[in-house]
This record gives sequence, C-alpha cells and structure tokens, in this order.
Amino acid sequence: MHLDKHLGAVIQAYGTWTYLILFLIIFCETGLVVTPILPGDSLLFAAGAFAAIGALEVMWLFILLSIAAIAGDTVNYGIGSFMGPKVFHKENVRFLNREYLDRTHQFYERHGGKTIIIARFMPIIRTFAPFVAGLGKMTYVRFISYNVVGGIVWIAVFIFGGYYFGNIRW
Repeated sequence: MHLDKHLGAVIQAYGTWTYLILFLIIFCETGLVVTPILPGDSLLFAAGAFAAIGALEVMWLFILLSIAAIAGDTVNYGIGSFMGPKVFHKENVRFLNREYLDRTHQFYERHGGKTIIIARFMPIIRTFAPFVAGLGKMTYVRFISYNVVGGIVWIAVFIFGGYYFGNIRW
C-alpha cells in the first residue's frame, strides 16, 4: 500500500524487476475499478526522484508507465462498456436507472474528453472515470484519444517532476 515510501528497498531487492512492479501497480490502479487505493501520484513522483539519483532510468519509467496508464484506462473502459448493458437491463432499479445511463452518455459526449484528462490528476476519480465513460457509452475513438493524451501528460508531470526535484541539491 505504501510502496512510494519503500521504493528504495524495492529497488535494492528487485533491481530491474522494479519496472514490472511499477507497471503492474499503475495498470491496476487505473484499470481495475476495485483498486483505487493503490498509490499513483506519489509513487510516480518517488520513481522520478529515484531516477534522478540513478537508481532507475527515467525514459524507461516514462515509456513503460505511460503504456500501463493507457492500457489500464482502456481495460477499465472495456469493463464499463461490457457491464453497462447487463446492469441496466432491468427497469426501475433505484440507483441503476436507465435515465441515469442516458444522462451519463450525454455528459460524456459533451464533456468526456475533459473528464478523462482531468480525472488523471484526481486520486480515486481516475479509477472510476474510464469505467463510467464505458458505462455511459462514450465512443471508443473519442475515449482512446483523450486517454492517450491524459495518460502521457499524467505520467510525464509526475515522473519528470520527481526527476527534476530529485536533482535539486538541498
């Protein structure tokens, strides 16, 4: 749960496998609706800081974790898209009303791009936004374009931010 605080020990113990561990954490945090509790922003920042001292390679982090973030959101969107028709087939369920689904669809058609990008920077929300986009039937082409931009920007801000601040002498 607090890998961001123990990243140095993980790097020492697992070496190159650390990249896979980080990949899986970012993928799971963004890709599985049940894992919004995993560290995201702080872990990325810490990984960038460790790259600044030479313990990790910053470009490998950027590339691999961008792929993890984009793939995670894509899986999450797919889960929402798959579950939507199955969940909303019953009429008059209190919280699962067909009208809510239609409103969600309209919202994502109007504001979905901004939502996907901005949600990247909001813990917990970043896990649910792609799921709801799939549930609300945001078109996949529109979703994936904003997903790629949002994923790359999110990873870049925190990895390179950590790298920059990790190089400042105190």
